[in-house]
Amino acid sequence: MTPASTAPRSSNGQTDRAGRGGFRLIRYFTIATLIAFLTVGAAIWLLQHMEEVFFADVQREQAMFFTQAQAELARQHEEAARADLMHGHEANHVNLTLLMANMLWADDIAPLVAAAQRIDVEPCRALSAADGGAAAARHLCTTELGRRIRALPGFRALDSKAYAAMHGTRVFKVKVLDLRGVVIYSSEHAQVGDDGAPNRGWQLAAGGTAASELTHRDRFSAFERVVENRDLISSYVPVRAAGAGPVLGVFEIYSDVTDLLDRMKSVSQHFADITAANDVRANLTAHTNQALVGASSTRFMLIVGALLALLYAVSWLIVCNGQRLIDRQRLAHERSNARERQSHREKMAALATMSANVAHEVGNPLAIISGVAQELPAGGSPPAREVILEQSGRIASMMRHIADFASTRGSEAQWVDVNAMVKAVCDFHAFDQRFRGRPIEFVPAGEALAHQLVPDHLNEAVMGLLQGLGNADTPGDGATAAKVRVATGVRDDGAVLVRAEAVGAAVSSPPRLDALRGRLRDMGWAFRVDGPAVEITLPPSPAAD
Repeated sequence: MTPASTAPRSSNGQTDRAGRGGFRLIRYFTIATLIAFLTVGAAIWLLQHMEEVFFADVQREQAMFFTQAQAELARQHEEAARADLMHGHEANHVNLTLLMANMLWADDIAPLVAAAQRIDVEPCRALSAADGGAAAARHLCTTELGRRIRALPGFRALDSKAYAAMHGTRVFKVKVLDLRGVVIYSSEHAQVGDDGAPNRGWQLAAGGTAASELTHRDRFSAFERVVENRDLISSYVPVRAAGAGPVLGVFEIYSDVTDLLDRMKSVSQHFADITAANDVRANLTAHTNQALVGASSTRFMLIVGALLALLYAVSWLIVCNGQRLIDRQRLAHERSNARERQSHREKMAALATMSANVAHEVGNPLAIISGVAQELPAGGSPPAREVILEQSGRIASMMRHIADFASTRGSEAQWVDVNAMVKAVCDFHAFDQRFRGRPIEFVPAGEALAHQLVPDHLNEAVMGLLQGLGNADTPGDGATAAKVRVATGVRDDGAVLVRAEAVGAAVSSPPRLDALRGRLRDMGWAFRVDGPAVEITLPPSPAAD
């Protein structure tokens, strides 16, 4: 720790403490509040940014939901349209089957079915159950079976009536299958004799339930021509006896729905275009809303930033005013301390002058009195010589104590004997009325304790300690008289300790040494109160560093 004597000095010779010991409120406020305001601003910006991101996510999720909802609606609409198309054509095929059965079954189809059932189809089916190597034989077998059926009486008549009935309609093909699953009649003659039993549609129709499916054919053989790239609905419709009797056979009817599907696709495409346009408008609206939210957020941050800046400016002005008050109070305190120090030095100088004058005015007569007393005969009654010499010595000792205490030592750092200075202050305060019943006991640390310091500082500090202890309250009447013990010591690091405490009687309250505390802090000395004891720590001398 640097001794107080090394502090810079002002032009009037006083220690300059303007930049030391004062609380720099503006500096701490500027740093602390700037960090706090920046933290708050960053938190507000982060929260606002999170709000923008949240709004953007909500907009995006809503747009995705709207798109998915429209896509799902379009899909359901297309599926419903296809289902309606299938259901409607299946109903038409059922009606057409009833019409053809009413017109042709009894006279044309039933005799042909009965004749065809006499032809055995099991050999061909046996070939169908064999391995793939019998494909050619199976084809020859079914071709031969078809030729034999087409050769049956009534086939040509049925074929002519079927062509005549279907002429100009959207029905492209008609087949008649018996309950064995064999194609008895087909408007495409090459398919007569084919085995339709493995087909799921025939199985359902043979059980009494109509079944339909939508297929696309690149090439298809119609009644009068071969068509390409057509969408067809094929239905397997059961034929019942007397309308509700057992199943007699199955009709397989193919109808062209290409134009209807094209119109459905056109409607679906139009719906998709509307959906895409709605998506574009929704995205534009979302971007517009996001831009509005961003602009609103920017305005909000500007307003909050301006308010924070205004609050910071107002707070800074208040703190500046507080700093001026603190500086003014500190300056007044320093001036008061300077006046006290100056008064202390003037008092010590006056006391030194007075003690010198007293020593001169009293010392010479006292020396004469002592010399005359030496001439008196020893002994006698009363012992005048011994009494005069004793009292002369007492007066001389008192004069030496006053001279040692009041001698002007200066305000510059120098090497002094701490024990001698502290003892001189203790001896001088023994004359104080407050210590008449409370003797001062000095316990030095060795015979001499050299230390570099400002003598006036040590003199002032020890005086402040003793005066504080002298002013401390003591118990009331009947209490044992206390004494004051002053001791010096040295720490391992070279620092010097001066400890003063009241012993022998309890002290009701610790000494009030607020003024001394501030003064020692200005000197750069440590100060500690330990109950009734007060301890001052002098920093190590530069030579001991």
